[in-house]
Amino acid sequence: MSLMAEDPTHGSPNLAAPPLMAAHALSKTFIVGKTIAPGSGRVLHAVDEVSLDIAQGETLGLVGESGSGKSTLGRCLTRLYDVTAGSLTFEGQEIGKADQRALKPFRRKVQMIFQDPSASLNPRRRVRDMLAEVLTVHKIRQGTGVEARLGELMDLVGLRRAYLDRYPHEFSGGQRQRIGIARALAVEPKLIVADEPVSALDVSVQAQIVNLFSDLRDKLDLTYVFIAHDLAVVRQVSTRVAVMYLGSIVEIGETDALYQHPSHPYTEALLSAIPQPHNRGKRSRILLSGEIPSPLDPPVGCKFNTRCAYATDLCRTVRPKLAQVSPERLVACHYPLFQE
Repeated sequence: MSLMAEDPTHGSPNLAAPPLMAAHALSKTFIVGKTIAPGSGRVLHAVDEVSLDIAQGETLGLVGESGSGKSTLGRCLTRLYDVTAGSLTFEGQEIGKADQRALKPFRRKVQMIFQDPSASLNPRRRVRDMLAEVLTVHKIRQGTGVEARLGELMDLVGLRRAYLDRYPHEFSGGQRQRIGIARALAVEPKLIVADEPVSALDVSVQAQIVNLFSDLRDKLDLTYVFIAHDLAVVRQVSTRVAVMYLGSIVEIGETDALYQHPSHPYTEALLSAIPQPHNRGKRSRILLSGEIPSPLDPPVGCKFNTRCAYATDLCRTVRPKLAQVSPERLVACHYPLFQE
């Protein structure tokens, strides 16, 4: 089955309006190898000074190789991880440094959907109990209103209401992911961060879930950050795409324009790997040399210079900043491949 979703440009967001969420120089570090000895441990820069605006109503795709920091950034945006440095605002309010009590209203408005639905659902609880708990804890529905809302949620994600009395192990992988989506929708969020939500599913089921995300966006006026390594899926569901490499954003742009004319050499290499069964010979595969460097010891200058065919001495000494090269394109490269 083709991974075709509804047109992602439908109801295109107003990028000129104040962003729903904004990150500025956002960083997340971890200390690894720490022992009781003073000064032990090394700093791992998982997210390194990321600046990003997310517009109301858009689906922002976040792509990059494994280890690029996509999932860590997603957990920072939802405040599942504390932010090490930088600022994070939602609806104009700073939430990057907010404590857990202050974050409670934010938790209702921003939800996360995880890659493995089996790991995120309690195997000992019925679907009814998991969803009802969310409704009552956040005081969204009370009394008979809970049962009515449970039925609405099942209808929204395309599951029978009778399934409310089943346990997670009684469902297929695609059905479990629909339950995870229903749980996220229960608090009536404005923004959903979906972390590899279809990567563990069969291709035919992936198409159904991708279409479901698009349908829900239009019905409920949702905003998504859609994290994935499958570039074909990202193209179908996203209005804009941000490309991450070694903890940093290297390119952001409108989806179709970025896919047709990448500006960063890393984006160009990623896109060259997409199978083109109907356009053989029109795109040459770009093979990146070596492995992605360790975030414990990132290269000096441009982080991509060790694998870039265009790298010069400038690239090896000065780190490029994310700069605008066209009205809707930002690129962190000294020598952008495409500029309008």
